[in-house]
Amino acid sequence: MSSTIPEPQPQEGTQPGLSIPVIEERLEVGTRVAETGRGVRIHKTVSEQPVTIDERLAREEVEVRHVPVDRIVAADQAPATRYEGETLVVPVLEEVLVVERRLRIKEELHITRVRREERYQDEVMLKSEQVHVERFDEPAEASRPGTPPAS
Repeated sequence: MSSTIPEPQPQEGTQPGLSIPVIEERLEVGTRVAETGRGVRIHKTVSEQPVTIDERLAREEVEVRHVPVDRIVAADQAPATRYEGETLVVPVLEEVLVVERRLRIKEELHITRVRREERYQDEVMLKSEQVHVERFDEPAEASRPGTPPAS
């Protein structure tokens, strides 16, 4: 701020030697860098909680039964693989020498698909994080969670 006082000028109707100062204010505007704080510190904590898994798992197995048949059939009458309900029947053939050749069904494989369920339980650790930010330029009360900043 600066002020200017003009030189007194005698005017008509005024007494000599009397002066009235006229003041004028001027404004200069500028910017500067101001440090507002020293920084922040972040605290992060990780906690683990056990969680139990309880799921049903399905698994398929096959059961193979050997069923003796011991029956002679003609070569052109050899049985084919077939299904009987849920069971796949696979004939096992064997040639035997006799005066004439015949096919004898030695056995059949009866294959049944069986579905079984079992309970699977396990315990795994799940992690969760909590973060707390501490500012160095705030009062100590304002940096705690749940405390309103100071006015």
